[in-house]
Amino acid sequence: MKRLGVNIDHVATLRNARGEKHPDPISAALYVVKCGADSVTIHLREDRRHINDKDAKRICNLKNVLVNLEVSMNESIISNALRIRPDYICIVPENRKEITTEGGLNIIKNFKKLKKIIFKFKKAKIRTSLFINPSLNDIKLCRSLGVDCVEIHTGKLSNNVKLKQKHTKELQRIKNSSKLANSLAIEVHAGHGLDYKTTKILTKIKEIQEYNIGHFIIGESVFYGLSKVIKNFKRLLK
Repeated sequence: MKRLGVNIDHVATLRNARGEKHPDPISAALYVVKCGADSVTIHLREDRRHINDKDAKRICNLKNVLVNLEVSMNESIISNALRIRPDYICIVPENRKEITTEGGLNIIKNFKKLKKIIFKFKKAKIRTSLFINPSLNDIKLCRSLGVDCVEIHTGKLSNNVKLKQKHTKELQRIKNSSKLANSLAIEVHAGHGLDYKTTKILTKIKEIQEYNIGHFIIGESVFYGLSKVIKNFKRLLK
């Protein structure tokens, strides 16, 4: 059974727009799991633009809620993550000026730093993944780093599908990367920009075990409700 992780960052974005307490990301975490999500994803950004430290700690302390915490390579963020001990960690690139994560990690440039960070998380027995571009070389580097999983950046594919542009080459890159990762005993996840159509296309790649989706789910829920949208995705993943 393929798994669905729901990113609730934008529940916090909505709350922060008024500087008040509603809607509460902690309530959102509990609710999406009740609706069928297999895990909850949150990104503790360096500028705390949506999820803050208090949110992250409280969400990671919830019972019966598996939490995937996205973090950059910033030392203070890494130390914070080790203190609050999420179930899962995904290391992502982060640029203060970006609106959203724009691509995968530059693994070659950051290899030594990533190796040290991954060692810390694995020592703490936290499942660790890297957010990467669909690249065979990056998959091989991930094997050298000893990660448990990779999350393949699906943003380019998603944009091509939405704009009705050719997406065969990008899909093939994702497929090839997924197959190589699986052959190297690295679990494969997918995330970024996913909607119903792109997710359905990706379900044909049997090696992808987990889909992490946020913006589309929260946005679509404005019209159709969180429960219905999550259930729609769960049906797609069967």
